[in-house]
Amino acid sequence: MSGNTTEENTVLGRIASVYGVKGWVKIYSHTDPIENILTYSPWLLKIKGQWKSFEIEASKRHGKGLVAKLVGVDDREIARTYNGVEIAVESHRLPKLEEGEFYWSQLENLTVYTVSGQLLGKVSHLMETGANDVLVVKGNDESIDRNERLIPYLPDQVIKEIDLETGAIRVDWDPEF
Repeated sequence: MSGNTTEENTVLGRIASVYGVKGWVKIYSHTDPIENILTYSPWLLKIKGQWKSFEIEASKRHGKGLVAKLVGVDDREIARTYNGVEIAVESHRLPKLEEGEFYWSQLENLTVYTVSGQLLGKVSHLMETGANDVLVVKGNDESIDRNERLIPYLPDQVIKEIDLETGAIRVDWDPEF
């Protein structure tokens, strides 16, 4: 499970901050392992609502993270303008998922119900915790309350059903938790 799918593009991460003075940027990757984001080129960066193509000039592992140098981004001030920008690739370039696997964005905004039918809210986003991924579910006007819930992404144990066609996830989860 990773990435964030739109119709044509899949978000695989974002530019987190600048690195050094020569235009390098720190990368936050949603891929598993994180280095997989570096295997795709060109990257599509969402700048002012538009996807623009950028080639990767160089990249490397840095501590627990990644840094990259984009072609044409040659100093710190230019690099700074890309802070927080999403990194995507064309969806058709990604490997096909196995049955029961999902990209993160396929799960975002799905409505979450308990197995008994109680509406808990919508998936706001997902987080990695090390042990397993976690659905961040935010209550809304239609849900049983407006609470935010952190629900472990544990297929078969907690996550009982994901139906992309109806936009629903069924979970075995106590709403009081």
